[in-house]
Amino acid sequence: MGLVKKRSVTIRGHRTSYSLEEPFYDDLVAIAVTRDMPLAALVAEIDASRPRESNLSSALRLYVLDWAKGKRG
Repeated sequence: MGLVKKRSVTIRGHRTSYSLEEPFYDDLVAIAVTRDMPLAALVAEIDASRPRESNLSSALRLYVLDWAKGKRG
């Protein structure tokens, strides 16, 4: 599937990072484009809705999976 790459983003004024494989990242970017929003805003939205006991990287992967299955959009 590819190597995991760490990326940084600012959410609500603080820097955080997440790690995603390139295919997940590419799909996340495509979703942001489809929704006509900046990638950072999409990541912030996903972060705000995830359960606090889950990590951001997992939440991003699950969001992309749900989108691919047609459960979001």
